[in-house]
Amino acid sequence: MVDVESLLKENAAQRLQIAELIDQIAKLNERVGELLAVAQRKQRKAPAERPPAPPPVVADEARRAFDERPKAPEKPAEPKRAKSPAKPTGRKPVPAHLEAEVHELRPEACAHCGSAALDAADEVLEEKLHVVKEHLRRRVVRRTTCRCRTCGGRTTPRSLPAPYERSKVTCEWLAWMVHQKFALLTPLDRLRRDLAERGVPLAMSTLVSFVERAADLLAPIDGLHWMELLAGSWMATDGTGLKVLVPGLPAAHNGYIELYRNRELAVFQYEADKSSEAVTSKLAPFRGTLTADAEHRFNAVYETGRVIESGCNAHGRRKYRDAEDMQPVLAAEGGAFIGAIYGEEEKAQRLGLVGDALREHRQRFIRPIADNFDKWLAAVEPTLLPSEPLMAAVRYYKNHRDALFRFIDDPDVPIDNSPTEREFQNVAKLRLNMLFAGSPEGAHRACVLLGIVATCRAIGVPVQAYLAWAFERLGTHRDLFALDLEAMTPAAFKRTVA
Repeated sequence: MVDVESLLKENAAQRLQIAELIDQIAKLNERVGELLAVAQRKQRKAPAERPPAPPPVVADEARRAFDERPKAPEKPAEPKRAKSPAKPTGRKPVPAHLEAEVHELRPEACAHCGSAALDAADEVLEEKLHVVKEHLRRRVVRRTTCRCRTCGGRTTPRSLPAPYERSKVTCEWLAWMVHQKFALLTPLDRLRRDLAERGVPLAMSTLVSFVERAADLLAPIDGLHWMELLAGSWMATDGTGLKVLVPGLPAAHNGYIELYRNRELAVFQYEADKSSEAVTSKLAPFRGTLTADAEHRFNAVYETGRVIESGCNAHGRRKYRDAEDMQPVLAAEGGAFIGAIYGEEEKAQRLGLVGDALREHRQRFIRPIADNFDKWLAAVEPTLLPSEPLMAAVRYYKNHRDALFRFIDDPDVPIDNSPTEREFQNVAKLRLNMLFAGSPEGAHRACVLLGIVATCRAIGVPVQAYLAWAFERLGTHRDLFALDLEAMTPAAFKRTVA
């Protein structure tokens, strides 16, 4: 008779041995891979040393022009700042506008003898910042339906404003969530976890639907901003990558998010790629000056003659700083010209110059520096090798000279595109938090909300207050407010509350 129990034990022991052997084989395979990689590295031949490039042949006339090149301007002196008044010492008072939670404490007995016969002698007042964790509330609306004694008809009062019919949240709550997500850059999973800790369980799909609803409500405002940008005389643009999940693709698609802005408006737009056709098509109605990086995809826009190119001097300034490692003297000279230009521009900004006054200042103080810089570039270029970093910096200004100095004659044009690039800091943090947009439609909706938030920041409007105000006027009570789109923008909100 077969001993089943012994066979089972033997089978288990063999399975254990097989598992150990498989583990050893995996470790050996990993070690073999490491040894193969080391062997392949050792077998690689060292790259042949190339002889250094011969120095450029400089004619006597070019050498004379180099020796007589314009002297780099002195670094502008730092303006003397008035000594700031001494800051008050001690603890700052708690803001008086905050709602107060008052507690009045009185001893029941003497701490020394225990007697209860106490008379008030003094008062100690303390004020501290306090937080109420349960910031969420329920809004309960009871609407009484009445029957008319005269005609017998039934009348039910209209409910309070909501962002959309049968919404689960109020306008204020939706504004709070959009502010958390797109202004404070809080990921939705953290919002969901925080709400769950407060006893408000919401599915991720529900939160995503709230974002969709908010973006759909604000899309007409964003579209109006885009039309106003196209009707203006100047705008700036820049872009960055954004991963998007596209059905049917094995991995996230590398999309592209663009920002178009002036000093008061900001519009983000999503594109599947950085094609020249897309940007040419969307800027077809625009007639004015465009400040952008020197990218080839904008060439077709400028070739139409309807759009004037304006460059970014911050990029050129960085090129000269990067070249200082290889050519410290000449790169510092070139950078000194650009630094002097920036110094005069900063002086104009401190004086608050705009319009014709700004144009006159730039033409009087910046144009002579730019003209000397042109002579310096012409004298230095023949002495450089094509492969040198300084040559790239020199050619950048020679090839894009008109665009980079466009701001001298146009007071509406800034010296660089840095404000647009700084706006992408928020996009980078949001992109780090969310990793990718769930779909192209999600990317478009994110652009709508990012643009509204950026516009509010540009004109100094509190984001959450504007969103709540706008949702009331764009939601279920829009017919009662009966406002045009122009009366529901962040700028209109600013005029209203002012």
